[in-house]
Amino acid sequence: MSFPLAAAPLPFVGELAALFAAGVLVAYLCYKVRLVPIAGFLLAGVAVGPNALGLVTDLELVQQIAEVGVILLLFSIGVEFSLKEMARLARPIFLGGGVQVGLTIAAVAGIALALGVPFGASVFTGFLVAMSSTAIVLKVLAERAESDTPVGRIALAMLLFQDIIIVVMALLIPILAGEGGTGLGIAWALGKAALVIVAVLVGARQIVPWFLDRIAKTRRTELFLLAVAAICLGVGWAASLAGVSIALGAFLAGLLVSESDYAEHALSEVLPLQTLFTAAFFLSVGMLLDPAFLVQNLGWVLLAAAGVLLLKGVIAAIGARVIGYPIGVALAGGLALGQVGEFSFVLALEGASVGLTPLALGETGSQGLIAVTVVLMILTPLLIATAPRLAALGRRMETATDGAAPEAEAASGGGHGHGVGLADHTVVIGYGPAGRRLARVLADVGIPFAVSDMNARSLQEAREDDIPVVYGDASREPILLSLGADRAKLLVVAINDRDATRRIVSVARHLNPTLQIIARTRFTTDVETLTRAGADVVVPEELETTVRLFSQVLGAYLVPKDEIERQVSAVRQDDYGVLRGSIQEAHLMVLQGLDEEGLHTRAVAVREGAPAAGRSLADLSLRQRHGITVMAVRRGRQTIGNPAGEFQVEAGDRLVMVAEAEQFAASADLFRTPLED
Repeated sequence: MSFPLAAAPLPFVGELAALFAAGVLVAYLCYKVRLVPIAGFLLAGVAVGPNALGLVTDLELVQQIAEVGVILLLFSIGVEFSLKEMARLARPIFLGGGVQVGLTIAAVAGIALALGVPFGASVFTGFLVAMSSTAIVLKVLAERAESDTPVGRIALAMLLFQDIIIVVMALLIPILAGEGGTGLGIAWALGKAALVIVAVLVGARQIVPWFLDRIAKTRRTELFLLAVAAICLGVGWAASLAGVSIALGAFLAGLLVSESDYAEHALSEVLPLQTLFTAAFFLSVGMLLDPAFLVQNLGWVLLAAAGVLLLKGVIAAIGARVIGYPIGVALAGGLALGQVGEFSFVLALEGASVGLTPLALGETGSQGLIAVTVVLMILTPLLIATAPRLAALGRRMETATDGAAPEAEAASGGGHGHGVGLADHTVVIGYGPAGRRLARVLADVGIPFAVSDMNARSLQEAREDDIPVVYGDASREPILLSLGADRAKLLVVAINDRDATRRIVSVARHLNPTLQIIARTRFTTDVETLTRAGADVVVPEELETTVRLFSQVLGAYLVPKDEIERQVSAVRQDDYGVLRGSIQEAHLMVLQGLDEEGLHTRAVAVREGAPAAGRSLADLSLRQRHGITVMAVRRGRQTIGNPAGEFQVEAGDRLVMVAEAEQFAASADLFRTPLED
């Protein structure tokens, strides 16, 4: 009698162990030299693959595991989205993505035809180059907390279109190879795919929430995990029956789960598996590369990689411009999509089965595609990290070429091109959930305000609520001017893009030194950066979540309310620092907008390098020259009331002043410091 536990080990277990061990080792070394783990996984795959050390030879098994990683990644993205959000992205997906894919195919095919490559192979090569890496781009953006930034939205929209259009490409490959196929057959296949997708969405939308509700009521974690896996793979498989990729089907499954009350729980169950299988994907891509081919053709590979990056980056930027993004953001989004993607390998296998290879070069073309893909995938995290600098360069180019930005002419609620026509008001940058809630409070209290965002649909909603809005990049001075930031009392930055937040704060502070600036950020590590840029108060979501949590815990143990408030103040003081403001100050700034008619109060920080620093109040002559009265000075923890004329103003002081809005604007040069990019 034999027992399974005593049987010989399965042959592939050793290979998988070697694969993941190498991945851990190389990823750890990359961490030590501050490279992202993805680069380590790719390099580890090259090292252990059949073309190098040969520790792993079962490439087909690894590729199957890798495909599960892509499926789980797309499923997770779908869970974090919603059908409503997808409807809002319809225009960027089909217009922006269509421009990106269509122009890339046309450009690559045109170049190939000029080099004498047959028509079928030329278009096929265009198919391969048009695809970008969903797995790498979305993972890097998520790690950098940039998924919900303009660059993240550009990337997601175009990647989703690529995942959809791959169905059409797969149907066209036999025709390009001259193996038949008719327009009617293609139309039928596409119609069938559309019908299946609609059926899945309509049917499963009714079934999935009900099903998960029944499973969740059992309170069995293992049962819930199995149910989520069944939904993910089942919907993906059903979609694949119509020729749609399983990965895209998994994304649809994620969308369905997102409509239930258990979306977050489902995501938490899937994430550990996603991490494991996604690592296998990057390892498998590295295994495909022949290091000898790369060494022998290094010059050509690097030249081709640079050409692909430049071509795809520019075309993706054009697609982003078509859907309304400014040049800087469009260029940054294009850079993020400059690599060749994992679905290119799927298409390459389809082509190889009917005799099509990249540029009709046979095995040389296939290895060239793999080499260029691996090089660009390794570079992608670095390219995304440099995208903010490229965006800043694009903004300077746009300002130099057309002066006042076209976005500034999109002002609404106060007349096109003439701004919002307010003074001593609040400017809200970002009309997402936080911006909407703030706008509602300001409207209820009666404080005048204006809103800016780069999401046209969000601004349409604001217009419908009769809110003065301006579409455009608020890190550019013309946009801030059209919002009246030079006359405003308060500016609140409530967007998720950390680099854009810093730029907005810096430009707004230079434009209006008397402006009170509140900036939201996700992480406490950004507080010091935003403070240096000019923010009066920085509100980190990370810290505020922690504060709310321990406040609830202390309350549950009946700790007195005054003691809880003391602990909260201590934590905020430790994490924010003396000059970083406080949440109480933020609340006060927002609600102090109802001043006496004609007169307004401002608390203006005197920054290092400002002309006012080091001079006495008498020397500044604020009352005589500008009609401004200094009521008090806050220096550290000390408050000096009604300071005398000989009082010496120092950097770091906060002057509490009373004047009219125009008088604050006239005194701005005394508090202005050089603009930092």
